[in-house]
Amino acid sequence: MFRGYSIMMDALFIAGTDTEVGKTVVSKAILNAIATQGKSTVGYKPVAAGCEQTENGLRNSDALHLQSAATLDVEYDLVNPYALTLPASPHIAAQHDGVEVDYNRLSSVLADHKKNSDFVLIEGAGGWRVPISEKDCLSTWVKQEKLPVVLVVGIKLGCLSHAMLTAEAIRADGLEVVGWVANRINPGVEHYAEIISMLERKMDAPKIGELPYVPSVKKRDMGQYIDLSVLR
Repeated sequence: MFRGYSIMMDALFIAGTDTEVGKTVVSKAILNAIATQGKSTVGYKPVAAGCEQTENGLRNSDALHLQSAATLDVEYDLVNPYALTLPASPHIAAQHDGVEVDYNRLSSVLADHKKNSDFVLIEGAGGWRVPISEKDCLSTWVKQEKLPVVLVVGIKLGCLSHAMLTAEAIRADGLEVVGWVANRINPGVEHYAEIISMLERKMDAPKIGELPYVPSVKKRDMGQYIDLSVLR
């Protein structure tokens, strides 16, 4: 159950061990949890591929979920500065759209969000080393901003190795994994309890949440499963 948080932190970066592990579900849950404390929040998805053209312009479903879960009403272009059309790796999507992701723009938007809110949740794209160009990855910008990281682990076969390797890479970049969340993306996964137990021993960071499998989970408020009080 959510028990609030006791540390001063104005932003968190949500990283995943891979794509489709539930970063958006966890991001929404954290935003929902913090909102219960009366804090003003903003959801931020710097780069999103696979956006669809709507009457309001390009829109990404994950960014829209973040926008709706935040307490402050922020225009879409500031929630998702780089909306890319191709459902592919961001570097391929950016090349397809003729776009170059500018770290200065990402940082400027983040600074404004921090100034205007109590807390900013930044959701990554794909895994930790997701490329945004032929030469660079989004993790370079996260390093530049010195953001604390929460790692989302989708519980499935292979997640133990993915989780430990990702945590090692984040720490090798000089950043701290301040917590991790287990997300049960497969209700039929075998040896679930043993996987969780191993992660608790190996992650060297507190588990701040364990989300059960729930149909249509992106439409649910999962904040009750988040405990930010254990963040270090």
